[in-house]
Amino acid sequence: MKLDWNDIPLLLALAENGNMSQTARLLGLDVSTVSRRVAAAERALGLRVFIREPGGYKPTDAGRVFVSHAEAIYDRVQTMLLDTRAEAEGMTGPVRLTAVDVLFSHWLAPRLPALLQEHPGLQMQLIAGNHDVSFARREADLAVRLARPSQDASLRMRKVGELGFAVYGMRRRVPLAREQWPEQPWLAYGEELARLPEMQWLQRLGPKRLVRVSSVATMVHACESGVGLALLPCVVGDRIGGLMRLDPTPVLYRDLWLLSHRDAGQVARFRYVAAWLAQLFAADAAALRGDG
Repeated sequence: MKLDWNDIPLLLALAENGNMSQTARLLGLDVSTVSRRVAAAERALGLRVFIREPGGYKPTDAGRVFVSHAEAIYDRVQTMLLDTRAEAEGMTGPVRLTAVDVLFSHWLAPRLPALLQEHPGLQMQLIAGNHDVSFARREADLAVRLARPSQDASLRMRKVGELGFAVYGMRRRVPLAREQWPEQPWLAYGEELARLPEMQWLQRLGPKRLVRVSSVATMVHACESGVGLALLPCVVGDRIGGLMRLDPTPVLYRDLWLLSHRDAGQVARFRYVAAWLAQLFAADAAALRGDG
Protein backbone atom coordinates (compact mmCIF):
# COMPACT_ATOMS: atom_id res chain seq x y z
CA MET A 1 0.00 0.00 0.00
CA LYS A 2 1.43 3.37 -1.08
CA LEU A 3 1.03 6.67 0.72
CA ASP A 4 -1.45 8.96 -1.04
CA TRP A 5 0.28 12.27 -1.74
CA ASN A 6 -3.04 14.07 -1.12
CA ASP A 7 -2.97 12.88 2.49
CA ILE A 8 0.23 14.79 3.30
CA PRO A 9 -1.42 18.24 3.72
CA LEU A 10 -4.04 16.57 5.90
CA LEU A 11 -1.36 15.08 8.16
CA LEU A 12 0.48 18.41 8.31
CA ALA A 13 -2.70 20.27 9.26
CA LEU A 14 -3.48 17.80 12.04
CA ALA A 15 0.10 18.03 13.32
CA GLU A 16 -0.16 21.82 13.42
CA ASN A 17 -3.46 22.21 15.26
CA GLY A 18 -3.84 18.83 17.01
CA ASN A 19 -7.61 18.88 16.55
CA MET A 20 -9.48 16.49 14.24
CA SER A 21 -12.58 18.71 13.97
CA GLN A 22 -10.55 21.85 13.23
CA THR A 23 -8.56 19.97 10.58
CA ALA A 24 -11.79 18.80 8.97
CA ARG A 25 -13.19 22.35 8.85
CA LEU A 26 -9.95 23.74 7.47
CA LEU A 27 -9.88 21.22 4.61
CA GLY A 28 -13.63 21.17 3.96
CA LEU A 29 -14.01 17.52 4.98
CA ASP A 30 -16.01 15.69 7.62
CA VAL A 31 -14.33 14.30 10.72
CA SER A 32 -14.89 10.67 9.73
CA THR A 33 -13.09 11.24 6.41
CA VAL A 34 -10.12 12.84 8.16
CA SER A 35 -9.95 9.99 10.67
CA ARG A 36 -10.13 7.38 7.90
CA ARG A 37 -7.41 9.04 5.82
CA VAL A 38 -5.09 9.41 8.81
CA ALA A 39 -5.50 5.71 9.54
CA ALA A 40 -4.85 4.84 5.88
CA ALA A 41 -1.71 6.98 5.81
CA GLU A 42 -0.38 5.32 8.96
CA ARG A 43 -0.99 1.90 7.43
CA ALA A 44 0.82 2.96 4.26
CA LEU A 45 3.77 4.26 6.29
CA GLY A 46 3.76 1.26 8.58
CA LEU A 47 4.02 3.42 11.71
CA ARG A 48 2.00 5.53 14.11
CA VAL A 49 2.19 9.20 13.14
CA PHE A 50 -0.05 10.46 15.97
CA ILE A 51 -1.04 9.58 19.48
CA ARG A 52 -4.25 10.85 21.00
CA GLU A 53 -3.84 12.71 24.29
CA PRO A 54 -6.32 14.68 26.42
CA GLY A 55 -5.11 17.89 24.79
CA GLY A 56 -5.51 16.57 21.23
CA TYR A 57 -3.47 14.66 18.65
CA LYS A 58 0.31 14.80 19.07
CA PRO A 59 2.93 13.49 16.62
CA THR A 60 4.95 10.51 17.79
CA ASP A 61 8.74 10.67 17.55
CA ALA A 62 8.52 9.08 14.11
CA GLY A 63 5.65 11.42 13.29
CA ARG A 64 7.75 14.49 14.06
CA VAL A 65 10.44 13.27 11.66
CA PHE A 66 7.78 12.70 8.99
CA VAL A 67 6.22 16.15 9.54
CA SER A 68 9.61 17.89 9.37
CA HIS A 69 10.46 16.31 6.00
CA ALA A 70 6.93 16.70 4.63
CA GLU A 71 6.88 20.43 5.42
CA ALA A 72 10.20 20.91 3.65
CA ILE A 73 8.93 19.02 0.60
CA TYR A 74 5.70 21.00 0.47
CA ASP A 75 7.63 24.25 0.75
CA ARG A 76 9.71 23.28 -2.28
CA VAL A 77 6.60 22.24 -4.21
CA GLN A 78 4.94 25.56 -3.39
CA THR A 79 7.99 27.42 -4.65
CA MET A 80 7.92 25.38 -7.86
CA LEU A 81 4.23 26.12 -8.43
CA LEU A 82 4.68 29.82 -7.76
CA ASP A 83 7.61 29.97 -10.18
CA THR A 84 5.80 28.17 -13.00
CA ARG A 85 2.45 29.95 -12.63
CA ALA A 86 3.73 33.48 -12.12
CA GLU A 87 3.91 34.45 -15.80
CA ALA A 88 0.67 32.78 -16.85
CA GLU A 89 -1.64 33.89 -14.06
CA GLY A 90 -1.13 37.63 -14.18
CA MET A 91 -3.82 39.55 -12.30
CA THR A 92 -6.46 36.83 -12.52
CA GLY A 93 -7.10 34.29 -9.77
CA PRO A 94 -7.64 33.91 -6.04
CA VAL A 95 -5.85 35.92 -3.35
CA ARG A 96 -6.36 34.62 0.17
CA LEU A 97 -5.96 37.40 2.72
CA THR A 98 -6.24 36.79 6.45
CA ALA A 99 -6.48 39.45 9.15
CA VAL A 100 -8.27 40.11 12.40
CA ASP A 101 -11.95 40.74 11.76
CA VAL A 102 -11.80 44.29 13.10
CA LEU A 103 -9.54 45.35 10.21
CA PHE A 104 -11.81 43.73 7.63
CA SER A 105 -15.10 45.12 8.89
CA HIS A 106 -14.01 48.59 10.03
CA TRP A 107 -11.18 49.48 7.67
CA LEU A 108 -10.52 47.25 4.66
CA ALA A 109 -14.04 46.44 3.41
CA PRO A 110 -14.88 50.01 2.28
CA ARG A 111 -11.64 50.12 0.27
CA LEU A 112 -12.02 46.82 -1.58
CA PRO A 113 -14.51 47.91 -4.29
CA ALA A 114 -11.94 50.24 -5.90
CA LEU A 115 -9.38 47.42 -6.07
CA LEU A 116 -11.85 44.95 -7.57
CA GLN A 117 -13.13 47.50 -10.06
CA GLU A 118 -9.59 48.12 -11.28
CA HIS A 119 -8.77 44.38 -11.43
CA PRO A 120 -12.03 42.41 -11.87
CA GLY A 121 -10.08 39.19 -12.35
CA LEU A 122 -8.98 39.16 -8.72
CA GLN A 123 -10.90 36.70 -6.55
CA MET A 124 -10.38 38.02 -3.03
CA GLN A 125 -10.92 35.55 -0.19
CA LEU A 126 -11.06 37.25 3.21
CA ILE A 127 -10.28 34.95 6.14
CA ALA A 128 -10.95 36.52 9.54
CA GLY A 129 -8.70 35.26 12.31
CA ASN A 130 -5.42 35.67 14.12
CA HIS A 131 -4.25 32.04 14.15
CA ASP A 132 -1.05 30.77 12.57
CA VAL A 133 -1.43 29.85 8.91
CA SER A 134 0.73 27.86 6.52
CA PHE A 135 1.68 29.84 3.43
CA ALA A 136 3.33 26.75 1.98
CA ARG A 137 -0.02 24.92 1.98
CA ARG A 138 -1.83 28.01 0.61
CA GLU A 139 -4.00 28.42 3.72
CA ALA A 140 -3.33 32.11 3.00
CA ASP A 141 -1.34 34.14 0.49
CA LEU A 142 -1.08 37.30 2.60
CA ALA A 143 -1.64 37.90 6.30
CA VAL A 144 -1.94 41.00 8.46
CA ARG A 145 -1.02 40.33 12.07
CA LEU A 146 -0.83 42.41 15.26
CA ALA A 147 2.50 40.97 16.37
CA ARG A 148 5.74 40.05 14.67
CA PRO A 149 5.94 36.28 14.24
CA SER A 150 8.96 34.27 15.24
CA GLN A 151 11.77 34.35 12.70
CA ASP A 152 11.03 32.02 9.80
CA ALA A 153 13.18 31.76 6.69
CA SER A 154 10.13 30.89 4.57
CA LEU A 155 8.35 34.17 5.43
CA ARG A 156 8.57 37.69 4.15
CA MET A 157 7.50 40.12 6.89
CA ARG A 158 7.17 43.86 6.85
CA LYS A 159 5.94 46.28 9.49
CA VAL A 160 3.30 48.43 7.80
CA GLY A 161 1.95 50.54 10.65
CA GLU A 162 0.53 50.68 14.14
CA LEU A 163 -2.97 50.17 15.50
CA GLY A 164 -3.91 52.53 18.31
CA PHE A 165 -6.28 51.66 21.17
CA ALA A 166 -8.18 54.21 23.26
CA VAL A 167 -10.66 54.07 26.13
CA TYR A 168 -14.31 54.50 25.09
CA GLY A 169 -17.57 54.97 26.92
CA MET A 170 -21.19 55.72 26.10
CA ARG A 171 -21.43 59.23 24.66
CA ARG A 172 -24.44 60.27 26.76
CA ARG A 173 -22.54 59.79 30.01
CA VAL A 174 -20.59 62.50 31.80
CA PRO A 175 -16.85 62.29 30.91
CA LEU A 176 -14.75 60.53 33.53
CA ALA A 177 -11.33 61.58 34.77
CA ARG A 178 -8.60 58.96 34.41
CA GLU A 179 -8.43 58.40 38.18
CA GLN A 180 -12.10 57.36 38.07
CA TRP A 181 -11.57 54.64 35.46
CA PRO A 182 -10.78 51.76 37.87
CA GLU A 183 -14.07 52.38 39.71
CA GLN A 184 -16.13 51.78 36.56
CA PRO A 185 -17.28 48.44 35.10
CA TRP A 186 -15.10 47.36 32.18
CA LEU A 187 -15.67 45.08 29.22
CA ALA A 188 -12.96 42.45 28.78
CA TYR A 189 -12.26 39.32 26.76
CA GLY A 190 -12.18 35.89 28.36
CA GLU A 191 -9.24 34.77 30.47
CA GLU A 192 -7.98 32.62 27.59
CA LEU A 193 -6.96 35.92 25.92
CA ALA A 194 -5.24 37.34 29.00
CA ARG A 195 -1.91 37.59 27.14
CA LEU A 196 -3.24 40.14 24.66
CA PRO A 197 -1.59 43.54 25.21
CA GLU A 198 -5.06 45.07 25.56
CA MET A 199 -5.92 42.74 28.41
CA GLN A 200 -2.53 43.22 30.07
CA TRP A 201 -3.11 46.98 30.03
CA LEU A 202 -6.53 46.46 31.61
CA GLN A 203 -5.03 44.20 34.26
CA ARG A 204 -2.51 46.91 35.18
CA LEU A 205 -5.37 49.41 35.47
CA GLY A 206 -7.01 47.11 38.02
CA PRO A 207 -10.76 47.68 37.50
CA LYS A 208 -12.98 46.33 40.25
CA ARG A 209 -15.68 44.96 37.94
CA LEU A 210 -15.33 43.11 34.64
CA VAL A 211 -17.95 42.00 32.13
CA ARG A 212 -16.51 39.28 29.88
CA VAL A 213 -17.29 39.24 26.15
CA SER A 214 -16.17 36.99 23.31
CA SER A 215 -15.82 39.41 20.39
CA VAL A 216 -15.07 43.00 19.42
CA ALA A 217 -18.61 43.36 18.06
CA THR A 218 -20.14 42.38 21.40
CA MET A 219 -17.76 44.70 23.22
CA VAL A 220 -18.78 47.62 20.99
CA HIS A 221 -22.52 47.03 21.42
CA ALA A 222 -22.20 46.56 25.18
CA CYS A 223 -20.11 49.72 25.53
CA GLU A 224 -22.57 51.68 23.40
CA SER A 225 -25.39 50.45 25.66
CA GLY A 226 -23.61 51.66 28.78
CA VAL A 227 -22.64 48.25 30.19
CA GLY A 228 -19.08 49.38 30.79
CA LEU A 229 -15.98 51.07 29.45
CA ALA A 230 -13.92 49.43 26.71
CA LEU A 231 -10.42 49.56 25.29
CA LEU A 232 -11.04 49.54 21.53
CA PRO A 233 -9.05 50.07 18.35
CA CYS A 234 -9.51 53.70 17.36
CA VAL A 235 -10.59 52.69 13.85
CA VAL A 236 -13.54 50.98 15.53
CA GLY A 237 -14.45 53.30 18.38
CA ASP A 238 -14.15 56.50 16.35
CA ARG A 239 -16.68 55.19 13.80
CA ILE A 240 -19.40 54.46 16.35
CA GLY A 241 -21.64 57.47 16.90
CA GLY A 242 -22.77 56.34 20.35
CA LEU A 243 -19.21 56.14 21.72
CA MET A 244 -16.72 58.77 22.81
CA ARG A 245 -13.08 58.66 23.86
CA LEU A 246 -12.54 59.29 27.54
CA ASP A 247 -9.05 60.55 26.71
CA PRO A 248 -8.10 61.87 23.26
CA THR A 249 -4.71 60.15 23.39
CA PRO A 250 -4.49 56.40 22.67
CA VAL A 251 -3.21 54.42 25.64
CA LEU A 252 -1.78 51.48 23.66
CA TYR A 253 -0.30 50.76 20.24
CA ARG A 254 0.17 47.41 18.51
CA ASP A 255 2.39 46.84 15.48
CA LEU A 256 0.83 45.84 12.17
CA TRP A 257 2.77 43.26 10.15
CA LEU A 258 2.20 42.16 6.57
CA LEU A 259 3.30 38.56 5.99
CA SER A 260 3.60 36.33 2.94
CA HIS A 261 5.51 33.35 1.63
CA ARG A 262 9.01 34.39 0.64
CA ASP A 263 8.29 33.51 -3.01
CA ALA A 264 4.85 35.18 -3.21
CA GLY A 265 6.39 38.23 -4.86
CA GLN A 266 6.92 36.16 -8.00
CA VAL A 267 3.15 36.02 -8.55
CA ALA A 268 1.86 39.27 -10.01
CA ARG A 269 -1.47 39.38 -8.17
CA PHE A 270 0.09 38.62 -4.77
CA ARG A 271 2.75 41.25 -5.34
CA TYR A 272 0.17 43.81 -6.43
CA VAL A 273 -2.24 43.23 -3.53
CA ALA A 274 0.65 43.33 -1.04
CA ALA A 275 1.79 46.69 -2.46
CA TRP A 276 -1.80 47.97 -2.44
CA LEU A 277 -2.16 47.03 1.22
CA ALA A 278 1.13 48.69 2.13
CA GLN A 279 0.00 51.89 0.39
CA LEU A 280 -3.31 51.83 2.27
CA PHE A 281 -1.56 51.40 5.59
CA ALA A 282 0.76 54.32 4.80
CA ALA A 283 -2.07 56.59 3.66
CA ASP A 284 -4.21 55.80 6.72
CA ALA A 285 -1.37 55.72 9.25
CA ALA A 286 -2.77 58.53 11.40
CA ALA A 287 -6.29 57.09 11.50
CA LEU A 288 -5.01 53.62 12.33
CA ARG A 289 -2.92 55.02 15.17
CA GLY A 290 -5.86 57.07 16.37
CA ASP A 291 -3.96 60.32 15.89
CA GLY A 292 -6.15 61.73 13.16
